Amino acid sequence: MRMLKAGLMAAAVMAASAATAAAQGTGSEGYFTIYNNTSNNVVVGFYTNDGSGWSQNWLNDAIMPSESAEAQFTADSGLCDQTLRVGWLGADQASEVLDEPISIDICAASNVYLDDNEIYYD
Repeated sequence: MRMLKAGLMAAAVMAASAATAAAQGTGSEGYFTIYNNTSNNVVVGFYTNDGSGWSQNWLNDAIMPSESAEAQFTADSGLCDQTLRVGWLGADQASEVLDEPISIDICAASNVYLDDNEIYYD
């Protein structure tokens, strides 16, 4: 079991596969799915900012290429409008390379897709 953690939005994460797509929810229902759609990049960091500063890394374990994880909120409060930033495993296999932050309505997100040159949600 993978564990995600964040300030107001602590979350538990379990490895999931594309086969679980039918069980998708939205942030407003308390959960969403994060997909690493890359073929060679490993996600090692997942951070949010609701305007009060960056959260701690939600990930305890990496999300490998072509894997997904379900994030489930455990807090009843928190702002829907968040800034999201993803950290990727560096070429040296030890450092973290941060993507540019993007805005996201975490309550409307059913899926967060992490591609090689794009991060988006629906």
